[in-house]
Amino acid sequence: MARILITTDYLVPGDDVDRLLRDHGHEPVHCPYTGPRAPADRQALFEGVDGAILAAEPVTAEMLTGADRLKVLARSGVGYDSVDVAAAAARGIRVCNAPGTNHHSVAEMAVGLMIMTARHLASVTHAVRHGAWPREPGRELHGAVLGIVGYGPSGRAVARIGAALGMTVLASTTHPDPEDDFVRFTDLDAVLAQADYLSLHARADPARPPLIDTARLHAMKPTAVLVNTARGSLVDEHALAEALREGTIAAAALDVLDHEPLSEHSPLRGMDNVLVTSHLAGQTVEARARAGLAAAHAVIDVLDGREPAHPVDR
Repeated sequence: MARILITTDYLVPGDDVDRLLRDHGHEPVHCPYTGPRAPADRQALFEGVDGAILAAEPVTAEMLTGADRLKVLARSGVGYDSVDVAAAAARGIRVCNAPGTNHHSVAEMAVGLMIMTARHLASVTHAVRHGAWPREPGRELHGAVLGIVGYGPSGRAVARIGAALGMTVLASTTHPDPEDDFVRFTDLDAVLAQADYLSLHARADPARPPLIDTARLHAMKPTAVLVNTARGSLVDEHALAEALREGTIAAAALDVLDHEPLSEHSPLRGMDNVLVTSHLAGQTVEARARAGLAAAHAVIDVLDGREPAHPVDR
């Protein structure tokens, strides 16, 4: 019987993932990640377990030094930049993720943030709650230019919703899909210059500087809105705050931040033209169910000697 550590906080004893692992003869061990662990707990996290289903907590090379039995790390999500993949591979530990499980949820959230920004819904609902009755006009998404950076599953889903709403869709990607004739694939500079709403769906690379920096913010329209449901590290938040203060762009809607939760010292805190949500884009009941089961199947496959469906280590 293999012991499977589960740190994803929404996976609980008795759920579908728990039952699936037990049906395959494994013992789930729940140790949910709800915030930074004490150093001793972090160091001992992987001791005595054969596989792990992970939340987004960091997994460092140091944490793997005592993982003598560990064979597989499976993220119950798409991003895996929190895991030291090279360190895991050096120890023969497979690393997997769960792509294609939350892209509908992410796309709906991204477009929802655009609508909230276009119609000033956050400020309007706040004002009505406190006795006011604002009638400020908003803007239609129909006829606006939607710029998409990155054309994986979530980027493609956003493009389809945008096109259905009557938006002109531009996308910057190294993997254009010629069958999607409702999208014009072009370079990043063209997308930045033309987008009324710029939605980020690219992968983050910790070794590279932020994709959206001062220069690229200045390349955007002064009426543009930046939407980020991908990774916080894609955006230079200090440059963004300055651009928003100076009117370089009109607004930003961020579901992800470089450091979460939002610090009380963040330059974005308290700005009227910034909408921040708490990393919720992929957090729907449906997406969580798909992601948890995908991670569990990856663990089972590796322990049974099969190649997992979505390895990120090769």
